[in-house]
Parts: sequence; C-alpha cells; structure tokens
Amino acid sequence: MPKGSNSHSRLIEVTPPVERAFLVAVDTGKDSGWTAQESLAELAQLAATAGAEVVGAEWQNRRHVDPNWYVGKGKAEEMVAAKRETGLTLVVADDELSPNQQKGLESLLGVKVLDRSGLILDIFAQHARTHEGRLQVELAQLEYQLPRLTRLWTHLSRTQGGIGSRGPGETQLETDRRIIRDKIKKLKERVENVRRQRETAARSRDRRLMPTVAIVGYTNAGKSSMLNALFGQEAARAENALFVTLDPTSRSVKLGDGQSVVVTDTVGFIHKLPHTLVDAFRATLEEVNRADVLLEVVDAADKHAPEHRATVQQVLDDLGAGDKPRLLVYNKADLVDPAAADGALQAPVIAGSVLASALTGYGMDTLRMRLAALLADLWEEVDVSLPYSEGELLSRVRERGTVDIGYRARDVRVRGRVTPSLASELRAAAFGRAAR
Repeated sequence: MPKGSNSHSRLIEVTPPVERAFLVAVDTGKDSGWTAQESLAELAQLAATAGAEVVGAEWQNRRHVDPNWYVGKGKAEEMVAAKRETGLTLVVADDELSPNQQKGLESLLGVKVLDRSGLILDIFAQHARTHEGRLQVELAQLEYQLPRLTRLWTHLSRTQGGIGSRGPGETQLETDRRIIRDKIKKLKERVENVRRQRETAARSRDRRLMPTVAIVGYTNAGKSSMLNALFGQEAARAENALFVTLDPTSRSVKLGDGQSVVVTDTVGFIHKLPHTLVDAFRATLEEVNRADVLLEVVDAADKHAPEHRATVQQVLDDLGAGDKPRLLVYNKADLVDPAAADGALQAPVIAGSVLASALTGYGMDTLRMRLAALLADLWEEVDVSLPYSEGELLSRVRERGTVDIGYRARDVRVRGRVTPSLASELRAAAFGRAAR
C-alpha cells in the first residue's frame, strides 16, 4: 500500500447537475382552448417539478407535426443554435413523440429528448411513495418504453458497423423486448391483485353502509387540501405542486346530523395525460367508479378552468364514471374574492356549485350541507317485510337509514329511505323470504 494512503474508503455523494431543459411545441390548431404558448407554460411547470431548469422554449404553427423531427427542419436547425446559446442538456416536446421523432431529435442535437408523457412518468416515479404506487408507475414506464427500445440499442450499429452487425443487435433487442414483456405481464398480475384487494376492502366498507365520495379534479386544483379541510386535520400531503398525490387517501368525514361518509382523494388529471398512466392506475382509479358521488374540485383562480374540466370529464368518461352524480366545488375562492379570506362567512351556492376555500375554511359548511343533500337525494324508498333472522341487517338499517320499523308476529316491516346499496340488500332479503 503506498505511503500515506488510507485503507478506509469513503463514499462521497455526488449531486448530479441540474438538467437544462429546452421546451418545444407544435400548434396544429387541433387542441381546442389551448394555444401552444399556454401548453408550454404548463410543460414548464412539469419540467420544474421534475427538477429541471427551463432555459428556453420554442413553438411552431404547422398543419401537421414533422414525421422526422416533430418540428420542421428549419426549426430543428434553429434548436442546434439554441443549444450553443443556452447550454441545453435536455429537450422536452409537448406532445407524445414517435420513436422515430425522438431518435431524429437526439441524433441532430446530441442530447436526451423526452416528450410530455415521459416527463409525467418521471414525476410519477419520483412521487410514488407506497408499494402500490411504485408498482403502477413501473408498469406504465415499461409499457411506454417497449415501443421505444430501438433507440436504446443504436450503440450496436455505431460500434460494429453495418453489414455483419445486424444479427447480434436484433438478437439483443428481441431479448430485451422479451424481458420487458415478461415484466409487464408479472406487473399486471400484481396490479390485478391490488385491484382485488381494493374490491374486498370496498365490499367490507359497503357492509358498513358508509356512503362514499371520491374527490376528482385537475392536478394542483387543491384536492388534498379539500380532503384535509373536510376531515378537519391533515390527512393527505398538500403542496403547491403538480402530482403530489398518487396514492389514494380515504378518511371518514362527518357532514352533520350524524351522517358520515368515506371521502377519498385520488390522483390528479392533466392535459394530455398518458394513456399508459390511466391504464396502469386503473386499480386506484376504480375508487372513482365505486363512489356514490364525485366531488369535482376546480381551481377558481385558473383561467383555464373550463379546459381543465373538459380534461377531467374525458378521463372520467374513459373510466366509465362520466355520468356519476357530482358536486362541483370551486376551490381557492380566497384568490378571487376578498370576502373568502373570512372562513366564518357563509358561501353562496351558484347554479348548484359551491364556492369555497380549503385554505381559509370559507364555504366548507355549505359544501358539507350540499354533499349531505346530494347523498340524501340518492336514497331510495323501501317498504319490505323481513324475517326476524335478519337481525344484523335490521341493525344496520336502524343505524344508516331513515326508517320506521314495525315488529309483527311473524316478520318485521321496514318503511323509509335508505342508501341504494342497502335498498338492494333489503329487497334481496325480502325476496328470499317470499321465495321460501
């Protein structure tokens, strides 16, 4: 050992340099309500959330995206000059790139190229906290990477030349594809297990007859803050950032007059949300399908609120939950109405929607009242006769329904209003008695 050397090695943490991101978009006129500049502003937020420094942005009006470089050839050459001026180390396109477009831009610029989908997947990977969340993100990433594998193996042709090198390259590529397909298959099986576990938990919850409310909305609209305000203390992490919540959080919330509901905060939606994410998170998003009522949270201060609502509606339609009963709440009222800074003031109900502020508490009492009324409207009238052997069911009816119970010689008559799930259970029990 050389003199003066230290036999004990030390691990030194090296912080990777911040990536300098350059953003690019093509405006084909097909994105209703959004200009390329506005979409790039949101993309800049996403890039910052991922940890990049945005050093520039360009957009171009074209009838169609270029099949080779996404932008036109002239604009692509301008980006070469922008690289010298800004020192960019990453290019992010606002639309999903084909493998050919991604490879073309990387070859031209000599830097890593991502599209909006890849960027969102990276943010999800950073924010996934639970085992379930990490499973779903990994599945989405693998499904996103599979058609893009060709570009990962370009080093084979560079190092070995053309003729005579195609066999090993193709063999390695096919091997890699097979490995990823196997991983996808196994992950889908594990995600399906998660779905079944959630279904079992949901059935158990239904047995307790707790009405359910799922909070939905655009990312950063304040969904987690709304759950915390309804619950009365911090139940979900709330930050002024995109995609803070990936894993659903459920809490029992009191609405008044002894009525309690289970409220679940769900992952936020965003413009051009990758389909791979919707598919991968379907097990989580089924909480939306199972809910009795949706609470749609909208940022009242955002000028793109109508476009955000259209995005939310599209994802809900994809999930088969677009027609569910819904209460609309415009959050962040304190940013648009000075009176909303006083949480003690009563908030108005405008066209069936509630103006509220999860931060100050303004409108929260009105929101609870409207939720309770909406859930009550869903209750059904029943008039059934049950045998005395249905004691456990009768106990739950007394606890969760508004009913009159009459005890007779051979049976018990139940009249009143109950939740739809309880009404079905009562009718099934009454039918079973009649069938005997």
